[in-house]
Amino acid sequence: MKEKVVLAFSGGLDTSFCAIYLAKEKGLEVYTAIANTGGFSKEELDTIEKKAYSLGVKAHKTLDVTNEYYQKGIRYMVYGNVLRNNTYPISVSSERIFQALAVIEYAQSIGAKYVAHGSTGAGNDQIRFDLAFEVLAPEIEILTPTRDLELSRDAEIEYLRNHGIKDNYEKMAYSINKGLWGTSIGGKETLSSDKTLPEEAYPTHCQKEGEELVTLEFLKGQLRAVNGQTYYNPVDAINEVEKIGSAWAVGRDMHIGDTIIGIKGRVGFEAAAPMLIIKAHQMLEKHTLTKWQQYWKEQLGNWYGMFLHEAMYLEPVMRDIEKFLENSQENVTGKVMVKLRPYSFQLIGIESNHDLMKSEFGQYGEMNKGWTADDAKGFTKILANQLKIFYSVNKQ
Repeated sequence: MKEKVVLAFSGGLDTSFCAIYLAKEKGLEVYTAIANTGGFSKEELDTIEKKAYSLGVKAHKTLDVTNEYYQKGIRYMVYGNVLRNNTYPISVSSERIFQALAVIEYAQSIGAKYVAHGSTGAGNDQIRFDLAFEVLAPEIEILTPTRDLELSRDAEIEYLRNHGIKDNYEKMAYSINKGLWGTSIGGKETLSSDKTLPEEAYPTHCQKEGEELVTLEFLKGQLRAVNGQTYYNPVDAINEVEKIGSAWAVGRDMHIGDTIIGIKGRVGFEAAAPMLIIKAHQMLEKHTLTKWQQYWKEQLGNWYGMFLHEAMYLEPVMRDIEKFLENSQENVTGKVMVKLRPYSFQLIGIESNHDLMKSEFGQYGEMNKGWTADDAKGFTKILANQLKIFYSVNKQ
């Protein structure tokens, strides 16, 4: 009787290669599972299932982790305004732990001896999958054909062709990972420092001209309404923002960062909803939080994003940071107006009952109402004390 292996499957080149290799070369009974983090439609999931069965797998399973991904991941990334290197909303980085959790649970449920993924040896995903599998199911052996064989994409394509697998190999020149929190795109252009992705590499394209005003409404830090339409499930609100924003092709960029394994890497991405939501949320916070709330939240938000990126989601300190981030959102409620244009957007302003920019205390650069001129002079004199003492003692 053949041993079972569960392969984390996306239908892309690497996992297609693994499905054939594990069956043909290793003699295993291959079960594939895709953990959908919200980026796939039913039609796309059906196509991936058909792809899996065309590769000869024993069974295929679709695992929906969209709501869990939002509640345990995205929500805190919005609270923390998490952007890796001030650019990338760590779309793939944040998905992997939830995909790994779902896949390893499925592997345990069917009594699989092995679990496999298609990550290469030169990226972050190998660490993210391996670490989660190792911590949560040390009894299940991890198989990584693409990494172990050190195969290039061309070599994988050749292997599939030799086994009679026909596909759109030209399209496979780009590795596309799609999820609720954005889409990452890797290809030959991202392997060098001097090129960018061509228009055809992006899954969506600009469909509009002129400009459009969009209103995003937050309730205690969570997106609850888009253009006046209230959504009970924030996931639906995110999808609506993505639908609106992607039509303008906003949220595109190239992320350059340090990998977990110590090398530099580049990846293209399109993330209309994440960029619009994070930037709108951040603007609302500038109006509703004190400067020290913003300061400390920025530090912890960066740490949270770093740990999430570095495969340390299961580290207990993450739960502590989540509590801080959630508590910081008590007054982050209001509307943010955003203007969309082809390939760009502009934050216009906010409306909030918690807006700390209240005119009864004064208007910056105009007039003060909460203090007198003598109050300001006295405050400045006291504020200067520490510096006056320092320079008096340490005369140049």
